[in-house]
Amino acid sequence: MLYGRSLTTLGASTSTSCCTTRNPRKVAMTSNRNEDAENQALLAFLAAQRDAVLSIVAGLDEDSWHRSVVPSGWTPAGLVEHLGGAEWHWFQGVVAGKHPEPAPGDEDLTPYDPTAAFVCDQTSAEIINFYRDQCASSDAVLAVTPLSARLRGRHGVPGQDEPPDARWVVLHMIEETARHAGHLDIARELLDGETGLGRR
Repeated sequence: MLYGRSLTTLGASTSTSCCTTRNPRKVAMTSNRNEDAENQALLAFLAAQRDAVLSIVAGLDEDSWHRSVVPSGWTPAGLVEHLGGAEWHWFQGVVAGKHPEPAPGDEDLTPYDPTAAFVCDQTSAEIINFYRDQCASSDAVLAVTPLSARLRGRHGVPGQDEPPDARWVVLHMIEETARHAGHLDIARELLDGETGLGRR
């Protein structure tokens, strides 16, 4: 289921009555600090949404992992697996430019269908490990990739524009992870009555 920004620096200005010279280096350093703070905030929001996903499904019994409570048919197992696949696609595939290598025997699998319900037969432990591993791999990509960097791979969906940079991908994954965390939140309440899970 595998699915820049330029900084403007003000020039120096002088006056005969007093010195109002602005240090371009100081302005640039301040702008860089602001950009670094923004980048760290984005990554922190992404990490928080991932944590929310894991907190919402923690303690869910195995049968409930594979039970759908919505007409469209997706299950918690399928949705968390989908999020793991999204992590791979966007960060390893689109940002880093890697190509998936199918496991032996998977070469003839049908292509990914975005309209199909997200379901998965693997155990909850296997799915959680998969999701954690993909998030760790995404973080490894982000550790060596500036958010202003151009992308090495392609999203590759006909009719959709290609993302401009890694920052767009991070913002998209915050959006997607938060959206599906909300789906899992209501599914958990319908499955066993648990509410208020994860950081608020």
